[in-house]
Amino acid sequence: MRFAFKTSPQNTTWPDMLAVWQAADDIDVFESGWTFDHFYPIFSDPTGPCLEGWVTLTALAQATTRLRVGVLVTGIHYRHPAVLANMASTLDIVSGGRLELGIGAGWNEEESGAYGIALGTVKERFDRFEEACEVLTGLLSQETTSFDGSFYRLTEARNEPKGPQRPHPPICIGGNGEKRTLRITARYADHWNFVGGPPEEFARKREVLAAHCADVGRDPKDIMLSAHVRLNPERDYDRVIDEAAALGAEGLDMAIVYLPPPYDPAVLEPLAEKIRESGLASKDS
Repeated sequence: MRFAFKTSPQNTTWPDMLAVWQAADDIDVFESGWTFDHFYPIFSDPTGPCLEGWVTLTALAQATTRLRVGVLVTGIHYRHPAVLANMASTLDIVSGGRLELGIGAGWNEEESGAYGIALGTVKERFDRFEEACEVLTGLLSQETTSFDGSFYRLTEARNEPKGPQRPHPPICIGGNGEKRTLRITARYADHWNFVGGPPEEFARKREVLAAHCADVGRDPKDIMLSAHVRLNPERDYDRVIDEAAALGAEGLDMAIVYLPPPYDPAVLEPLAEKIRESGLASKDS
């Protein structure tokens, strides 16, 4: 199994996030680090502080040298996919090919409504998301992209320079929806993130994804499977290991440890040591 960490840029400060990422960059157990894409704090006081995820990630990429970096995941309705493609290519370049491109259909009605950003019905969200996936993959891998959809229209659109990863940075799609999310994942993604839940639920969703892969002629082994595993404020490292092991028994490839604020780099080495002692980590970690 591989291990990563996530620091949501909410209810925190830039110096605290920076300290965690710089410390993690020196701990080889952690393969990647992730932020999120919200403008209001979620599942907490929405009036609290929240740094923008992509700008934060770009700064963190410049402050590190080894970690792969990603936003888990980018709400596709916040930015036109042509804009996002340019952002992704640029960050892939400035990070030296370390970007993981996390995307999702979007769900936060509170911040979308406050900003007047159209979120739409569930059907509209996923229709838009599916179109955006095609636009993104085209702009990230082709010389020009033309597209005529219900939400997006491109005419011989260019995105230069492209990043060093070919054909494009790995695409991570987050979400558990069986009819649309997992079908779109089977078609476009290199990495699926299970938002969270018990191991048996992960196993069931994994089989749904495998069936969608069969429908489009893909080997499900080509898609990395990750899940959030939360470290609680009490820093119960054993609980993290137990949850990761249970998900690993059902085929999980990567555990992304969701760190609790206030962020403190002191949590990293004890967590890494527990991971090493567990024997769960890949040998090349």
